[in-house]
Amino acid sequence: MSELARKNCVPCRGGVPPLKGGAIQELLLQLPGWEVVREHHLHKNFTFPDFVSGLAFVNRAGEIAEQEGHHPDLGLSWGKVEVTTYTHKIDGLTESDFILAAKLEEAYKKSPSRQA
Repeated sequence: MSELARKNCVPCRGGVPPLKGGAIQELLLQLPGWEVVREHHLHKNFTFPDFVSGLAFVNRAGEIAEQEGHHPDLGLSWGKVEVTTYTHKIDGLTESDFILAAKLEEAYKKSPSRQA
């Protein structure tokens, strides 16, 4: 389990500046395959062999999001789940977005029907 995945998301109360530049890049190094879009949000597409496997992952991602109190945008289509996350309260990235992404990455690695 990655260092980020061992942490827990912290509720954002606003008034905190979003992460920028080097702070983003340092955290992104711990999330291979994820991309940062315009220093605003994290994004990744996960692939699956069928619709049912992707749906199972979406359900697991929902459980993780509820446990962490931090909710990504999830898109499900046949063989693919698209994940986008950012902290809505500040309209940008916080460490919690990277923590959630790491937890979703761990869940994907444990998915029995994922595609490599």
